[in-house]
Amino acid sequence: MMIKEIYRKIKYWKNADRIGPDIPLTHWRLHFKTKMFSLCKAKFGAFGEGAEFRPGAYAITCSKIHIGKNVIIRPSCMLFADSREGDEGTITIEENAMLGSGVHIYVANHRFDNPEIPIIDQGHYPPKSVILKKGCWVGANSIILPGVIIGENAVVGAGSVVTKNVVAKTIVAGCPAKIINIR
Repeated sequence: MMIKEIYRKIKYWKNADRIGPDIPLTHWRLHFKTKMFSLCKAKFGAFGEGAEFRPGAYAITCSKIHIGKNVIIRPSCMLFADSREGDEGTITIEENAMLGSGVHIYVANHRFDNPEIPIIDQGHYPPKSVILKKGCWVGANSIILPGVIIGENAVVGAGSVVTKNVVAKTIVAGCPAKIINIR
């Protein structure tokens, strides 16, 4: 019984459309730049030159995540793309965008319309893609919710919860994030 379980785990780790500490068969490769780059080129929908995916970060449904040139995904970041068929539910992080540690990006959320039904039994809202435009900066421990577009060269303050699009060259912060400055 245990041998079969080990075999199933190894097979899953090998074929999973995800990267993270819970996939030890590939996670060790993130500690070595050349191994990291080849793993990410194979797993992600796109992975640009100079990009890095650091140990301790997670990506779920890598094939629907596109990472541009010079983007670094730092430890504790969690990127959750959607596994369902279709164009929605992707994550695009354009070139030179910066993410602090612990940034979470979600493309879907649980339904919670009916208070008579447990949330776990209500399913999910349809996925909405998230785009981080080139040159933007998302501060540490921020959360980007489904359908949000962070504009070019915009700044999201650390610890913010972004529920709406952020216009280019603006600074937002808070929970929910609000404009605090226009550059």
